[in-house]
Amino acid sequence: MSTAVAESREESIVKPGKVSIYQPDQEGLIFPEVPQFTSVQAHRQHLKERLVAACRAFALQGFDYGFAGHLTIRDPENPGLYWTNPMCVHFAQVKLSNLICADHKGNVVEGNYAINRAGFVLHAAVHEQHQDIVAMCHAHTTYGTAFSSLGKPLAPISQDAAAFYEDHVVIGDEAGKVAVEVKGGNKVANAFAGVKAAIHQNHGLLTASRHSIDSAAFWFIALERCCQQQLMIEATGITPKEVTPDRARYSREHVGSEYIGWLHFQTIWNDLVATQPDMFD
Repeated sequence: MSTAVAESREESIVKPGKVSIYQPDQEGLIFPEVPQFTSVQAHRQHLKERLVAACRAFALQGFDYGFAGHLTIRDPENPGLYWTNPMCVHFAQVKLSNLICADHKGNVVEGNYAINRAGFVLHAAVHEQHQDIVAMCHAHTTYGTAFSSLGKPLAPISQDAAAFYEDHVVIGDEAGKVAVEVKGGNKVANAFAGVKAAIHQNHGLLTASRHSIDSAAFWFIALERCCQQQLMIEATGITPKEVTPDRARYSREHVGSEYIGWLHFQTIWNDLVATQPDMFD
């Protein structure tokens, strides 16, 4: 049997009504389900809680760097507004009560804190230009920032890295120039057509999701980890054996989707709910 035929048959085992092979066939088992909402208020509350959890997850990963770093989720009722973490509040201290809501012009319409100027410029541009993008993440991380200086995409050196194969871009525009001018944000936004991640040269990593803040946050964590792994391999001076294009695409389809990013994050969410109840203050 050819590899293509075998892989085609494996793909077919995702049964109708499911979006992933990881969803169990057996009924009655505990397994995360994407929530459904009966009101806008309930949906907004859910999104805000997950935004706080994403910030706390970034704190656990050590992604803090002063006031740098911003995560956003589009409001479910008013798509021209988005919720984000407050300026100069550590990721570990973000909670429901200090989130802010802003419009695409950077005006805070709800909340007491100021908005991060660079966050507004980048995220507002992406949210405004791509109406399908609901969430976005950026932080000044150690390995992602270092890898971004190389100005090249991730190589498919592992199954994990294959999740980003042909699903991320390298942005050279405005490389190394802090994004405090609107035109800089627009150039970044242009690159986010149809991909979930970007490596902004001399700046760092960005992820965007058309599914959830859960997915955007997990894929950011994963992208940082992949950058670390590739830097470690390159430091050996040995050329790694890469995953072949057909296998990389196959892995991306099964372990690199928006749903899989959401599913991964549920593990983080459950731990945070158990250990950091002050998130909901």
